[in-house]
Amino acid sequence: MLALLFLTGCAGRQPAASRQPAPSVQPGPEPPAESAKRDAGTPSVIPTPHEGVPFEEGKASWYGAPFHGRQASNGEIYDMNKLTAAHRTLPFNTVVRVTNLTNGKSTTVRITDRGPFVDNRIIDLSYAAAREIESIGPGVVPVRLDILSAIDPNAGFFTVQIGAFRERANAERLRDRLRSSYSPVAIQSFESSSGSYYRVHVGKVSGEDAAKKLGEQLHAREGVKPLIFRVD
Repeated sequence: MLALLFLTGCAGRQPAASRQPAPSVQPGPEPPAESAKRDAGTPSVIPTPHEGVPFEEGKASWYGAPFHGRQASNGEIYDMNKLTAAHRTLPFNTVVRVTNLTNGKSTTVRITDRGPFVDNRIIDLSYAAAREIESIGPGVVPVRLDILSAIDPNAGFFTVQIGAFRERANAERLRDRLRSSYSPVAIQSFESSSGSYYRVHVGKVSGEDAAKKLGEQLHAREGVKPLIFRVD
């Protein structure tokens, strides 16, 4: 049996109405005070809210160094001193209000990256955003996300991540085993604070609901813990 290093969790989203780098990054040392002086990086005009808000509740983590200055998933250079965030399924450039449910403090971020890549977290905040809601010290806090962009968060194509490996050969063996039953099955590499990993993605389906059904099928048949990601 393959020695899988699963970084993923159940794909289900908790509706906010009924009630978390990196790759997911563990909190690092706080930068010097002067680095906190930053251009917020938030759009000057906030679009009309999507009628489906509030969107989601869960846990938020944050990421800074060593990802500061690296390329984010949308092609921009990640600046930890701007108000941005990583989310698994929201389209790039979606504007989201993030509220820390422990103290009521809020910040507004733009989605520029993909993540988190660990179970039970829904968003990875930049250092600047985490600072605004006072989550630097705790590292992980409960939050509510409200979409401030006029978008349909469920539209588009999605894939299911079923595992991540330190060794590419292990990811390739899993991919080869599943190819006869699922298509496509792809490998995507990524850098985390603990090194390189190879993620195995199954499917490319239209709509997040269809992706969730595929994830449930994979969980039942293969015993995996799926995560849903938008295909950009």
